[in-house]
Amino acid sequence: MEVSNTKQQHQSASISLTKPVRCIVKLGGAAITCKNELETINEENLKTVSSQLRQSMTTGSNSGEVLGMDWSKQPGESEISSTLSDFEDRPVVDSSPFIVVHGAGSFGHFQASKSGVHKGGLYQPLVKAGFVATRISVTKLNLEIVRALAREGIPSIGMSPFSCGWSTRERNIASADLSAVAKAIESGLVPVLHGDAVLDDLLDCTILSGDVIISHLAAHLKPEYVVFLTDVSGVYDRPPSDPNAVLLREIAVAKDGSWSIEKPTFQNKNKQVETSVAAHDTTGGMLTKISEAAAIAKLGIDVYIVKAATSHALKAFSGELKDNLPDDWLGTAIRFSNK
Repeated sequence: MEVSNTKQQHQSASISLTKPVRCIVKLGGAAITCKNELETINEENLKTVSSQLRQSMTTGSNSGEVLGMDWSKQPGESEISSTLSDFEDRPVVDSSPFIVVHGAGSFGHFQASKSGVHKGGLYQPLVKAGFVATRISVTKLNLEIVRALAREGIPSIGMSPFSCGWSTRERNIASADLSAVAKAIESGLVPVLHGDAVLDDLLDCTILSGDVIISHLAAHLKPEYVVFLTDVSGVYDRPPSDPNAVLLREIAVAKDGSWSIEKPTFQNKNKQVETSVAAHDTTGGMLTKISEAAAIAKLGIDVYIVKAATSHALKAFSGELKDNLPDDWLGTAIRFSNK
């Protein structure tokens, strides 16, 4: 699902923030859920990702006690665990503004595909029921991700695109009020958005993917860099399940939006670029991811596609890759090139 950049220019006219966004992170659905198990979260990955995000967001406070902010009853516990008194004398922690966007993974896809929500036709009973069911599923996942981040002391706030007034026209973003996102950031909160079922001016309804959302946010909030977390090490020249698949370490995006492989070097560079467009992760969504990442890189914003819950992801979060890609770093960097 690609979004026309020209159709977005009139949206969210310039957003002025007193403290610029450092990073927008996309939690790929396949990285944080078990894709073959309906509505099942990959708890281990989500916990590791949340911890790494905390380390990257907070300045000079990587060590010490983590004060959780999820004061809701936990599964298997008879009472609510809270540490209210610990916050009384707690100094204010300086943190860099981050935005989190996540995909649906094993949440929402079943409901949407079975009912045809992505095709539109909200007047049809099945589609309308599917629209409701899809939103119940994806907002359920959103809450669990917000809670996981909050348990790491990250002041996360769930923000559903539908509820915030986002809508599309033939699957292109038509309206996207970013004022709530901006206010949350200015208030020291971390917005957590997600792929969602939204209303469409011509189709009645459709699915707005997290990759499209992150591209729109990047265009208007201008983060220093963007990180896509997936369940594979990055972008490959062919499906990563192929034993001959080669990890593309660096992709350059030109002024016209076209892109080429910088590292590694192939004999037939043009042929490899054509092949790599079809490269995909296990969800089959890498093509959209690359297209949106290239659109972001064209704005002069570095994009890193990397496997979730790894040391390579932590390096991407921290901004260590801005000036130099270490030889031992596994991932794909997509950058603008003036060449």
